[in-house]
Amino acid sequence: MTTSVTLLPAVVRPAPEDRCWLSSDHCAGPVLDLLGGLGWEIVDTPKTNVHATSPDGRVYVGWLPEDSPAWKRDIVWQIRVRPTEGAPWVQEFGPYTPSEAVAGFLAALIASPGR
Repeated sequence: MTTSVTLLPAVVRPAPEDRCWLSSDHCAGPVLDLLGGLGWEIVDTPKTNVHATSPDGRVYVGWLPEDSPAWKRDIVWQIRVRPTEGAPWVQEFGPYTPSEAVAGFLAALIASPGR
């Protein structure tokens, strides 16, 4: 099968300075902005960890930059899901995972009708 060049999407190549977020994670802002905008309960702890729970209580998101056990396991983000059907599961992300990637993961999870 051949495809006309006019039907192919344009190649987008952002400048390197537009991709600085891809190399490090400096804050929880993108995730907390997403969850706060969706009405999730967000609680800060005195140690600067942040815990968020979905309105239905089935999804927990933890930003754990000052949690010693999490750091020992190389974890900064923890997401726990209790589906209506099936077994609960956990997804964790390390300190070098950009918050934008975690926000994208959560946006896809939240948008899924099977959640």
